[in-house]
Amino acid sequence: MLRLTALLLGVALLLTGSGLLGTLLAVRGGNEDFDARALGLIMSCYFAGFFLGTFFAPPLIRRIGHIRAFAFYASLAAIAVMLHPIWINPWGWGLLRLATGIALVGLYTVIESWLNAEPDAGRRSRVFSLYMMVNLSALALGQVLLSIGDAAAPAMFSLIAILFCAAVMPVVTTRLMPPEVPQVSRLKLAHLYAIAPVATLGAGLSGLAMGGFWGLLPVYASDIGLDSRGVAMFMLTAIAGGAVLQWPIGRISDGHDRRIGLAVISALAAAVAIAVAIPAVQAQMRVVFVLFFVYGGLAFSLYPFAVAHMLDYLPKEHLLSGCSSLLLVNGVGSAIGPALAGGAMQKFGPQALPIYFALMLLALAGFTLARVMRFNRRRTHPIAFRPMLRTTPSALELMPETDSPSHPHKEDH
Repeated sequence: MLRLTALLLGVALLLTGSGLLGTLLAVRGGNEDFDARALGLIMSCYFAGFFLGTFFAPPLIRRIGHIRAFAFYASLAAIAVMLHPIWINPWGWGLLRLATGIALVGLYTVIESWLNAEPDAGRRSRVFSLYMMVNLSALALGQVLLSIGDAAAPAMFSLIAILFCAAVMPVVTTRLMPPEVPQVSRLKLAHLYAIAPVATLGAGLSGLAMGGFWGLLPVYASDIGLDSRGVAMFMLTAIAGGAVLQWPIGRISDGHDRRIGLAVISALAAAVAIAVAIPAVQAQMRVVFVLFFVYGGLAFSLYPFAVAHMLDYLPKEHLLSGCSSLLLVNGVGSAIGPALAGGAMQKFGPQALPIYFALMLLALAGFTLARVMRFNRRRTHPIAFRPMLRTTPSALELMPETDSPSHPHKEDH
Protein backbone atom coordinates (compact mmCIF):
# COMPACT_ATOMS: atom_id res chain seq x y z
CA MET A 1 0.00 0.00 0.00
CA LEU A 2 2.90 2.37 0.68
CA ARG A 3 3.75 2.56 -3.00
CA LEU A 4 0.26 3.96 -3.66
CA THR A 5 0.71 6.79 -1.16
CA ALA A 6 1.78 9.30 -3.82
CA LEU A 7 -1.34 8.64 -5.90
CA LEU A 8 -3.65 8.81 -2.89
CA LEU A 9 -2.00 12.05 -1.75
CA GLY A 10 -2.52 13.48 -5.23
CA VAL A 11 -6.22 12.66 -5.25
CA ALA A 12 -6.60 13.97 -1.68
CA LEU A 13 -5.21 17.34 -2.77
CA LEU A 14 -7.44 17.39 -5.84
CA LEU A 15 -10.61 16.58 -3.94
CA THR A 16 -9.83 19.00 -1.14
CA GLY A 17 -9.58 21.74 -3.74
CA SER A 18 -12.66 20.51 -5.60
CA GLY A 19 -14.76 20.31 -2.42
CA LEU A 20 -13.67 23.80 -1.41
CA LEU A 21 -14.36 25.21 -4.89
CA GLY A 22 -17.92 23.91 -5.16
CA THR A 23 -19.00 25.46 -1.86
CA LEU A 24 -16.98 28.64 -2.38
CA LEU A 25 -18.63 29.34 -5.75
CA ALA A 26 -22.09 28.99 -4.23
CA VAL A 27 -21.22 31.47 -1.47
CA ARG A 28 -19.42 33.91 -3.76
CA GLY A 29 -22.15 33.63 -6.38
CA GLY A 30 -24.69 34.68 -3.77
CA ASN A 31 -22.47 37.61 -2.80
CA GLU A 32 -22.34 38.63 -6.47
CA ASP A 33 -26.18 38.53 -6.63
CA PHE A 34 -26.37 35.48 -8.92
CA ASP A 35 -29.87 34.05 -8.50
CA ALA A 36 -30.61 30.40 -7.73
CA ARG A 37 -31.46 29.57 -11.35
CA ALA A 38 -28.12 30.96 -12.55
CA LEU A 39 -26.20 29.12 -9.83
CA GLY A 40 -28.01 25.90 -10.67
CA LEU A 41 -27.04 26.19 -14.33
CA ILE A 42 -23.44 27.01 -13.38
CA MET A 43 -23.25 23.89 -11.24
CA SER A 44 -24.88 21.83 -14.00
CA CYS A 45 -22.05 22.93 -16.28
CA TYR A 46 -19.56 21.27 -13.93
CA PHE A 47 -21.33 17.92 -14.08
CA ALA A 48 -21.78 18.29 -17.84
CA GLY A 49 -18.01 18.83 -18.13
CA PHE A 50 -17.37 15.85 -15.88
CA PHE A 51 -19.63 13.74 -18.09
CA LEU A 52 -18.04 14.93 -21.36
CA GLY A 53 -14.56 14.48 -19.94
CA THR A 54 -15.07 10.74 -19.50
CA PHE A 55 -15.04 10.46 -23.30
CA PHE A 56 -12.05 12.77 -23.87
CA ALA A 57 -9.68 11.62 -21.13
CA PRO A 58 -8.81 8.01 -22.09
CA PRO A 59 -7.72 8.80 -25.69
CA LEU A 60 -5.57 11.73 -24.50
CA ILE A 61 -3.92 9.63 -21.79
CA ARG A 62 -3.14 6.88 -24.30
CA ARG A 63 -1.64 9.44 -26.69
CA ILE A 64 0.58 11.50 -24.36
CA GLY A 65 0.95 9.28 -21.29
CA HIS A 66 -0.23 9.47 -17.70
CA ILE A 67 2.19 12.06 -16.33
CA ARG A 68 1.89 14.57 -19.17
CA ALA A 69 -1.89 14.15 -19.22
CA PHE A 70 -2.01 14.76 -15.48
CA ALA A 71 0.09 17.92 -15.83
CA PHE A 72 -2.11 19.09 -18.73
CA TYR A 73 -5.37 18.64 -16.82
CA ALA A 74 -3.96 20.12 -13.59
CA SER A 75 -2.89 23.22 -15.53
CA LEU A 76 -6.34 23.51 -17.10
CA ALA A 77 -8.03 23.18 -13.69
CA ALA A 78 -5.73 25.76 -12.05
CA ILE A 79 -6.24 28.26 -14.90
CA ALA A 80 -10.03 27.85 -14.74
CA VAL A 81 -10.02 28.40 -10.97
CA MET A 82 -7.87 31.54 -11.17
CA LEU A 83 -10.16 33.06 -13.80
CA HIS A 84 -13.24 32.94 -11.54
CA PRO A 85 -12.47 36.14 -9.57
CA ILE A 86 -11.47 37.90 -12.80
CA TRP A 87 -14.44 36.88 -14.99
CA ILE A 88 -17.39 37.44 -12.66
CA ASN A 89 -20.59 36.73 -14.57
CA PRO A 90 -22.84 33.66 -14.78
CA TRP A 91 -21.94 32.81 -18.39
CA GLY A 92 -18.23 33.04 -17.64
CA TRP A 93 -18.50 30.92 -14.53
CA GLY A 94 -20.56 28.37 -16.45
CA LEU A 95 -17.81 27.97 -19.06
CA LEU A 96 -15.16 27.81 -16.34
CA ARG A 97 -17.12 25.14 -14.45
CA LEU A 98 -17.44 23.16 -17.69
CA ALA A 99 -13.66 23.34 -18.13
CA THR A 100 -13.11 22.40 -14.47
CA GLY A 101 -15.34 19.34 -14.84
CA ILE A 102 -13.43 18.19 -17.93
CA ALA A 103 -10.10 18.76 -16.17
CA LEU A 104 -11.00 17.00 -12.94
CA VAL A 105 -12.44 13.89 -14.59
CA GLY A 106 -9.20 13.68 -16.60
CA LEU A 107 -7.16 13.91 -13.40
CA TYR A 108 -9.26 11.27 -11.66
CA THR A 109 -9.00 8.97 -14.69
CA VAL A 110 -5.19 9.17 -14.58
CA ILE A 111 -5.04 8.32 -10.87
CA GLU A 112 -7.74 5.66 -10.93
CA SER A 113 -6.27 3.83 -13.91
CA TRP A 114 -2.91 3.92 -12.13
CA LEU A 115 -4.41 2.53 -8.93
CA ASN A 116 -5.91 -0.17 -11.12
CA ALA A 117 -2.43 -1.48 -11.89
CA GLU A 118 -2.56 -3.42 -8.61
CA PRO A 119 -2.64 -7.03 -9.87
CA ASP A 120 -3.86 -8.72 -6.66
CA ALA A 121 -7.67 -8.81 -6.43
CA GLY A 122 -7.66 -8.88 -2.62
CA ARG A 123 -5.45 -5.82 -2.44
CA ARG A 124 -7.47 -4.00 -5.04
CA SER A 125 -10.50 -4.45 -2.79
CA ARG A 126 -8.64 -2.68 0.02
CA VAL A 127 -7.37 -0.03 -2.39
CA PHE A 128 -10.95 0.68 -3.51
CA SER A 129 -12.14 1.08 0.10
CA LEU A 130 -9.17 3.29 0.97
CA TYR A 131 -9.68 5.37 -2.16
CA MET A 132 -13.32 6.04 -1.32
CA MET A 133 -12.38 6.93 2.26
CA VAL A 134 -9.81 9.43 0.92
CA ASN A 135 -12.50 10.87 -1.39
CA LEU A 136 -14.94 11.57 1.43
CA SER A 137 -12.27 12.82 3.84
CA ALA A 138 -10.84 15.25 1.28
CA LEU A 139 -14.26 16.63 0.38
CA ALA A 140 -14.89 17.21 4.09
CA LEU A 141 -11.49 18.89 4.50
CA GLY A 142 -12.39 21.32 1.72
CA GLN A 143 -15.34 22.51 3.82
CA VAL A 144 -13.06 22.97 6.83
CA LEU A 145 -10.75 25.20 4.78
CA LEU A 146 -13.68 27.42 3.82
CA SER A 147 -14.83 27.64 7.43
CA ILE A 148 -11.45 29.04 8.52
CA GLY A 149 -10.91 31.24 5.45
CA ASP A 150 -12.56 34.33 4.01
CA ALA A 151 -14.95 33.45 1.19
CA ALA A 152 -14.86 37.03 -0.08
CA ALA A 153 -11.08 37.02 -0.55
CA PRO A 154 -9.61 36.21 -3.99
CA ALA A 155 -6.91 34.33 -2.07
CA MET A 156 -9.36 31.43 -1.63
CA PHE A 157 -9.26 30.81 -5.38
CA SER A 158 -5.47 31.00 -5.24
CA LEU A 159 -5.49 28.36 -2.49
CA ILE A 160 -7.56 26.01 -4.66
CA ALA A 161 -5.22 26.53 -7.62
CA ILE A 162 -2.27 25.80 -5.32
CA LEU A 163 -3.91 22.55 -4.20
CA PHE A 164 -4.47 21.50 -7.82
CA CYS A 165 -0.85 22.30 -8.71
CA ALA A 166 0.46 20.60 -5.57
CA ALA A 167 -1.35 17.42 -6.60
CA VAL A 168 1.01 17.14 -9.57
CA MET A 169 4.13 16.75 -7.44
CA PRO A 170 3.45 13.40 -5.74
CA VAL A 171 1.99 11.95 -8.94
CA VAL A 172 4.94 12.82 -11.20
CA THR A 173 7.43 11.45 -8.64
CA THR A 174 5.78 8.03 -8.26
CA ARG A 175 7.86 5.00 -9.21
CA LEU A 176 4.83 3.03 -10.37
CA MET A 177 4.88 2.12 -14.04
CA PRO A 178 1.99 3.74 -15.93
CA PRO A 179 -0.56 1.09 -16.94
CA GLU A 180 -2.47 0.83 -20.15
CA VAL A 181 -5.82 2.65 -20.15
CA PRO A 182 -8.30 -0.05 -21.19
CA GLN A 183 -11.21 0.63 -23.48
CA VAL A 184 -14.38 -0.08 -21.57
CA SER A 185 -17.48 -0.60 -23.65
CA ARG A 186 -20.85 0.44 -22.29
CA LEU A 187 -23.75 -1.96 -22.04
CA LYS A 188 -26.74 -0.75 -24.03
CA LEU A 189 -29.10 1.05 -21.68
CA ALA A 190 -32.09 -0.95 -22.93
CA HIS A 191 -30.25 -4.18 -22.08
CA LEU A 192 -29.19 -2.84 -18.69
CA TYR A 193 -32.74 -1.74 -17.90
CA ALA A 194 -34.12 -5.14 -18.95
CA ILE A 195 -31.76 -6.89 -16.52
CA ALA A 196 -31.82 -4.42 -13.62
CA PRO A 197 -34.53 -1.76 -14.02
CA VAL A 198 -34.39 -0.67 -10.38
CA ALA A 199 -30.62 -0.16 -10.56
CA THR A 200 -30.93 1.84 -13.79
CA LEU A 201 -33.67 4.13 -12.55
CA GLY A 202 -32.02 4.32 -9.13
CA ALA A 203 -28.80 5.59 -10.71
CA GLY A 204 -30.66 8.23 -12.71
CA LEU A 205 -32.89 9.51 -9.91
CA SER A 206 -30.08 9.47 -7.35
CA GLY A 207 -28.04 11.50 -9.85
CA LEU A 208 -30.85 14.04 -10.13
CA ALA A 209 -31.01 14.29 -6.33
CA MET A 210 -27.25 14.32 -5.66
CA GLY A 211 -26.56 16.76 -8.49
CA GLY A 212 -28.91 19.17 -6.74
CA PHE A 213 -27.24 18.34 -3.42
CA TRP A 214 -23.70 19.17 -4.53
CA GLY A 215 -24.72 22.11 -6.67
CA LEU A 216 -27.39 23.88 -4.59
CA LEU A 217 -27.10 22.79 -0.95
CA PRO A 218 -24.57 25.57 -0.19
CA VAL A 219 -26.97 28.05 -1.81
CA TYR A 220 -29.79 26.69 0.35
CA ALA A 221 -27.67 27.01 3.49
CA SER A 222 -26.84 30.61 2.62
CA ASP A 223 -30.48 31.43 1.85
CA ILE A 224 -31.66 30.19 5.26
CA GLY A 225 -29.31 32.62 6.99
CA LEU A 226 -25.92 30.94 7.41
CA ASP A 227 -22.74 32.90 6.78
CA SER A 228 -19.83 31.42 4.80
CA ARG A 229 -18.45 29.56 7.83
CA GLY A 230 -21.91 28.25 8.64
CA VAL A 231 -22.37 27.09 5.04
CA ALA A 232 -19.06 25.23 5.21
CA MET A 233 -19.99 23.52 8.49
CA PHE A 234 -23.41 22.68 7.08
CA MET A 235 -21.84 20.96 4.07
CA LEU A 236 -19.33 19.24 6.35
CA THR A 237 -22.18 17.86 8.45
CA ALA A 238 -24.01 16.42 5.43
CA ILE A 239 -20.81 14.90 4.00
CA ALA A 240 -19.93 13.45 7.40
CA GLY A 241 -23.34 11.76 7.48
CA GLY A 242 -22.61 10.23 4.10
CA ALA A 243 -19.22 9.00 5.28
CA VAL A 244 -20.36 7.60 8.62
CA LEU A 245 -23.72 6.05 7.76
CA GLN A 246 -23.14 4.57 4.29
CA TRP A 247 -21.49 1.36 5.46
CA PRO A 248 -23.90 0.32 8.24
CA ILE A 249 -26.91 1.19 6.07
CA GLY A 250 -25.56 -0.81 3.15
CA ARG A 251 -24.50 -3.82 5.15
CA ILE A 252 -28.06 -4.29 6.36
CA SER A 253 -29.03 -5.01 2.76
CA ASP A 254 -26.52 -7.84 2.28
CA GLY A 255 -28.34 -11.15 2.19
CA HIS A 256 -31.72 -9.54 1.42
CA ASP A 257 -33.58 -8.19 -1.58
CA ARG A 258 -31.79 -4.89 -2.12
CA ARG A 259 -34.85 -3.42 -3.77
CA ILE A 260 -36.59 -3.37 -0.38
CA GLY A 261 -33.60 -1.61 1.16
CA LEU A 262 -33.48 0.90 -1.68
CA ALA A 263 -37.22 1.65 -1.34
CA VAL A 264 -36.96 2.09 2.44
CA ILE A 265 -33.85 4.31 2.25
CA SER A 266 -35.40 6.47 -0.49
CA ALA A 267 -38.61 6.86 1.49
CA LEU A 268 -36.76 7.71 4.70
CA ALA A 269 -34.54 10.25 2.92
CA ALA A 270 -37.65 11.80 1.34
CA ALA A 271 -39.30 12.00 4.78
CA VAL A 272 -36.23 13.77 6.19
CA ALA A 273 -36.23 16.21 3.27
CA ILE A 274 -39.94 16.97 3.77
CA ALA A 275 -39.35 17.55 7.49
CA VAL A 276 -36.58 20.04 6.69
CA ALA A 277 -38.94 21.99 4.42
CA ILE A 278 -41.42 22.63 7.26
CA PRO A 279 -40.99 26.29 8.29
CA ALA A 280 -41.06 25.52 12.03
CA VAL A 281 -38.29 22.95 11.58
CA GLN A 282 -36.27 25.17 9.26
CA ALA A 283 -36.23 27.83 11.97
CA GLN A 284 -34.43 25.43 14.34
CA MET A 285 -30.92 25.45 12.91
CA ARG A 286 -29.53 22.68 15.14
CA VAL A 287 -32.38 20.41 14.09
CA VAL A 288 -31.70 21.21 10.42
CA PHE A 289 -28.03 20.25 10.89
CA VAL A 290 -28.99 16.93 12.50
CA LEU A 291 -31.55 16.17 9.80
CA PHE A 292 -29.06 16.82 7.01
CA PHE A 293 -26.51 14.58 8.74
CA VAL A 294 -29.10 11.80 8.52
CA TYR A 295 -30.10 12.82 5.00
CA GLY A 296 -26.45 12.68 3.87
CA GLY A 297 -26.09 9.15 5.17
CA LEU A 298 -29.25 8.00 3.41
CA ALA A 299 -28.80 9.87 0.13
CA PHE A 300 -25.11 8.96 -0.28
CA SER A 301 -26.14 5.29 -0.06
CA LEU A 302 -28.47 5.36 -3.05
CA TYR A 303 -25.93 5.11 -5.87
CA PRO A 304 -23.88 2.37 -4.14
CA PHE A 305 -27.17 0.50 -3.58
CA ALA A 306 -27.94 0.75 -7.30
CA VAL A 307 -24.45 -0.55 -8.19
CA ALA A 308 -24.69 -3.43 -5.71
CA HIS A 309 -28.16 -4.38 -6.96
CA MET A 310 -26.94 -4.42 -10.55
CA LEU A 311 -23.89 -6.52 -9.67
CA ASP A 312 -26.17 -9.05 -7.95
CA TYR A 313 -27.75 -9.95 -11.30
CA LEU A 314 -25.56 -8.94 -14.21
CA PRO A 315 -23.56 -11.75 -15.89
CA LYS A 316 -19.86 -11.54 -14.97
CA GLU A 317 -18.75 -10.76 -18.52
CA HIS A 318 -20.96 -7.64 -18.51
CA LEU A 319 -20.16 -6.31 -15.02
CA LEU A 320 -17.63 -3.66 -16.04
CA SER A 321 -19.60 -2.44 -19.05
CA GLY A 322 -22.74 -2.43 -16.92
CA CYS A 323 -21.02 -0.31 -14.24
CA SER A 324 -19.87 2.10 -16.93
CA SER A 325 -23.41 2.43 -18.28
CA LEU A 326 -24.83 2.93 -14.79
CA LEU A 327 -22.26 5.68 -14.26
CA LEU A 328 -23.42 7.28 -17.52
CA VAL A 329 -27.04 7.31 -16.34
CA ASN A 330 -26.03 8.78 -13.00
CA GLY A 331 -23.86 11.39 -14.69
CA VAL A 332 -26.69 12.59 -16.93
CA GLY A 333 -28.93 12.90 -13.87
CA SER A 334 -26.23 14.82 -11.99
CA ALA A 335 -25.85 17.27 -14.88
CA ILE A 336 -29.60 17.96 -15.07
CA GLY A 337 -30.28 18.04 -11.31
CA PRO A 338 -28.76 21.44 -10.39
CA ALA A 339 -30.55 23.20 -13.25
CA LEU A 340 -33.93 21.77 -12.19
CA ALA A 341 -33.34 22.43 -8.49
CA GLY A 342 -32.05 25.95 -9.17
CA GLY A 343 -35.12 26.80 -11.22
CA ALA A 344 -37.39 25.53 -8.43
CA MET A 345 -35.51 27.55 -5.79
CA GLN A 346 -35.72 30.68 -7.94
CA LYS A 347 -39.50 30.34 -8.15
CA PHE A 348 -40.45 29.01 -4.71
CA GLY A 349 -37.56 29.91 -2.41
CA PRO A 350 -34.97 27.82 -0.52
CA GLN A 351 -37.53 25.34 0.83
CA ALA A 352 -37.98 24.14 -2.76
CA LEU A 353 -34.64 22.33 -2.60
CA PRO A 354 -35.59 19.73 0.05
CA ILE A 355 -38.97 19.37 -1.66
CA TYR A 356 -37.12 18.69 -4.91
CA PHE A 357 -35.04 16.03 -3.11
CA ALA A 358 -38.21 14.48 -1.73
CA LEU A 359 -39.91 14.31 -5.14
CA MET A 360 -36.94 12.54 -6.75
CA LEU A 361 -36.64 10.11 -3.88
CA LEU A 362 -40.36 9.37 -3.62
CA ALA A 363 -40.38 8.59 -7.34
CA LEU A 364 -37.55 6.13 -6.77
CA ALA A 365 -39.22 4.60 -3.72
CA GLY A 366 -42.54 4.23 -5.56
CA PHE A 367 -41.01 2.62 -8.65
CA THR A 368 -38.89 0.25 -6.56
CA LEU A 369 -41.79 -0.77 -4.34
CA ALA A 370 -43.94 -1.44 -7.41
CA ARG A 371 -41.22 -3.73 -8.80
CA VAL A 372 -40.95 -5.57 -5.47
CA MET A 373 -44.71 -6.18 -5.37
CA ARG A 374 -44.83 -7.42 -8.98
CA PHE A 375 -41.63 -9.45 -9.25
CA ASN A 376 -39.88 -11.74 -6.80
CA ARG A 377 -36.13 -11.96 -7.54
CA ARG A 378 -33.34 -14.17 -6.23
CA ARG A 379 -29.84 -12.79 -6.51
CA THR A 380 -27.84 -14.87 -8.97
CA HIS A 381 -24.38 -13.97 -7.61
CA PRO A 382 -24.73 -11.78 -4.50
CA ILE A 383 -21.92 -9.39 -3.58
CA ALA A 384 -21.22 -7.25 -0.53
CA PHE A 385 -22.28 -3.60 -0.39
CA ARG A 386 -19.40 -1.16 -0.86
CA PRO A 387 -19.58 2.50 0.18
CA MET A 388 -18.58 4.68 -2.77
CA LEU A 389 -18.87 8.01 -4.52
CA ARG A 390 -19.51 8.39 -8.24
CA THR A 391 -16.17 9.06 -9.93
CA THR A 392 -15.04 7.54 -13.26
CA PRO A 393 -15.31 4.09 -14.90
CA SER A 394 -11.67 3.44 -13.93
CA ALA A 395 -12.58 3.46 -10.22
CA LEU A 396 -15.14 0.73 -10.78
CA GLU A 397 -12.40 -1.48 -12.22
CA LEU A 398 -10.85 -1.54 -8.75
CA MET A 399 -13.79 -3.61 -7.56
CA PRO A 400 -12.78 -7.32 -7.64
CA GLU A 401 -16.33 -8.20 -8.70
CA THR A 402 -15.69 -6.56 -12.09
CA ASP A 403 -12.44 -8.42 -12.66
CA SER A 404 -12.11 -10.86 -15.55
CA PRO A 405 -9.33 -13.09 -16.88
CA SER A 406 -8.86 -10.75 -19.84
CA HIS A 407 -8.47 -7.69 -17.63
CA PRO A 408 -5.53 -5.63 -18.89
CA HIS A 409 -3.95 -4.97 -15.52
CA LYS A 410 -3.12 -8.59 -15.05
CA GLU A 411 0.12 -7.82 -16.85
CA ASP A 412 3.35 -7.75 -14.89
CA HIS A 413 3.98 -4.43 -13.18
